[in-house]
Amino acid sequence: MIPYLFLFAYFAVLMASLWKLFQKAGKPAWAGFVPGYNILVWLKITGKPWWWIFLFIVPGVNLLMFIIMNVNISIVLGRRDFKEHVLMTFLPWWKVPETIFAQNTYVGPIPVAERKRGMLGQWGDAILFAVIVATVFRTFTFEAFTIPTPSMEKSLLVGDYLFVSKLSYGPRMPMTPITFPFTHHTLPLTTSTPSFVEWFSQPYRRLPGFGTPQRGDAVVFNFPEGDTVVANFQNQSYYQLVRQYGRKKVQDPNARLESYDDQGRRTMKPTGGILVRPVDKRENYIKRCVAVAGDSIQVVNGMLRVNGQDQPLNATGQYAYEFQLKNAFRPDLLKKRFDISPSDVQDNGRMAVIPMTAEAAAEVGKFDNVLSMTRQDHPTGFYDPYGSWPIFPNTAEYHWTEDNFGPLWIPKAGATITLTAQNLPLYRRAITLYEGNTLEERDGTFIINGSPATTYTFKQDYYWLMGDNRHRSQDSRFWGFVPHDHVVGKAVLVWFTKDPYTGIRWKRLFSLVD
Repeated sequence: MIPYLFLFAYFAVLMASLWKLFQKAGKPAWAGFVPGYNILVWLKITGKPWWWIFLFIVPGVNLLMFIIMNVNISIVLGRRDFKEHVLMTFLPWWKVPETIFAQNTYVGPIPVAERKRGMLGQWGDAILFAVIVATVFRTFTFEAFTIPTPSMEKSLLVGDYLFVSKLSYGPRMPMTPITFPFTHHTLPLTTSTPSFVEWFSQPYRRLPGFGTPQRGDAVVFNFPEGDTVVANFQNQSYYQLVRQYGRKKVQDPNARLESYDDQGRRTMKPTGGILVRPVDKRENYIKRCVAVAGDSIQVVNGMLRVNGQDQPLNATGQYAYEFQLKNAFRPDLLKKRFDISPSDVQDNGRMAVIPMTAEAAAEVGKFDNVLSMTRQDHPTGFYDPYGSWPIFPNTAEYHWTEDNFGPLWIPKAGATITLTAQNLPLYRRAITLYEGNTLEERDGTFIINGSPATTYTFKQDYYWLMGDNRHRSQDSRFWGFVPHDHVVGKAVLVWFTKDPYTGIRWKRLFSLVD
């Protein structure tokens, strides 16, 4: 609340002062009180191009633009020393009216012929302008994204660099606009230092787009369970770690949890503490949208069904296959013939588990060293003995697995459900965390926001997203629905790609994402 008070105070001071600046510059005083037009006049008398007005509507960038224009007030009124500029930057509430109402005259912007800027100043202007333009571009149109994991293989590959279209579903207005340029959630050269501030934030808003996520789209989104992160285990779900180790241990910065180094050796390292992130700063994930709001989904023996209809995995999708062997596979041969990365092969010489396409599996199953081959298929109840409930809704009441899951209805904005003890685990997180309600259960009665309730009406659409690599993907089957306000954009183009083992994939450059 305090940051908004400072912001509103600044705007009040500005509106009360601009008329005097305009008067000194020979412009009508009334123009200082007309929103929008006063910005145009302000730009004109400070010698700035008129189209800068569009930068004032970009959250985050607009704050920087007001600082720049404050400095230009002191310039056009003849106060051009460094001290004046610093005061205008950090104390505009006092310095703007003090400068405008002082006994001075309008002298105008510095003529180009008289501008003696050093190399540092010239580079500073160029870098500042580039940062502003790039920020606007990546916020409202396209943003680069990298595929870090094999969850979408062989559709999207590790080492693919994508352009993600924010126009496809409508660009989100920044919810945490004050952030270090070109970072997502962490400062460069650090592992857990936030690159943003939360004391000044904006509510969720989205501009109109060309549509909404559809079945089959490769969607980039903020990881729904990424609201809380263990600092030294950021690639694992905090909630799953809590189910596995207990909340007290996970939240202890010095407690040591099981980890694995780059060579796969088991180690123990401290948690490092807990990080909390707002929606737009949660980790970016990419998965395939397989069901939209209002759909019902089910997975039976690895086959996805949407609204009762089978949805066969596309030809580039993968399942995990288990092999009984006479002797180990040759990783170089698997890589050369089937583009299977050595890191994906779990092989002890007698048994191997490898993710691959159905076509590749049919060929590998004929190898002389293969005794038998079966596609992985975990039956319901498979995880019960472990007691950590990795599959959504992550409770003992449900015995689902990634291969046998559901049926489950996907919430839709405006749709109403009857609350029961059976469906509460499925929709509790959506009702509370994603839609901002309190929910209690007292003696069989549900209390939402302090009032008894037997039904609930959802406020936004939700989606179900899964990886094309069905057995190597942490997706909705593990953590549930993706809310619409977490959707970032649609993957549209692979502009560069590099295989970690063989180098640049030349034929894949500038290919469209299917």
